[in-house]
Amino acid sequence: MSRRKELHRQIQEEKQMSFTTKTVLIGFFGGLIWSLIGYFSYYFNFTQVGPSFVLLPWALGEWKTGHIGQVVGVGVIAICSIGVAFLYKWMLQKVNSIWPGVGFGVLIWVIVFYILNPFIPQLKPVQSYTINTLVTTLCLFILYGLFIGYSIAYEYAEQNEARH
Repeated sequence: MSRRKELHRQIQEEKQMSFTTKTVLIGFFGGLIWSLIGYFSYYFNFTQVGPSFVLLPWALGEWKTGHIGQVVGVGVIAICSIGVAFLYKWMLQKVNSIWPGVGFGVLIWVIVFYILNPFIPQLKPVQSYTINTLVTTLCLFILYGLFIGYSIAYEYAEQNEARH
């Protein structure tokens, strides 16, 4: 009977996705979901910055600020988010709490709006944005960081539990 249980456990482990695959999916869908919400926030004028801000450093024409640019920006953010998820996995995967994810989201917001701001000429200085834009974008980044962080920490805990 124990041989049968062992075989069943091995089959279940083979069926499960690897932690790396789950990290890719968490990153992609985290970027997709939260950048789509960011686009809706931009569309309904809650924020002055839409997902197309990732396209602004490159001279691609005026289309990048329109609807097509926003949709392409959502896709670019979803793909770049995979790297962000691996960064979180590398740094904080073992911390099973919401706070590292919240802090990670704040850190990404600071990087985008303060550190990368001088390299994106079309992005205005932070002080010139409305309070709605600042609060909305900060909340979106916090929720994005929370999604990435807690999902990766949860999967890490599940992987370790399955091994023991």
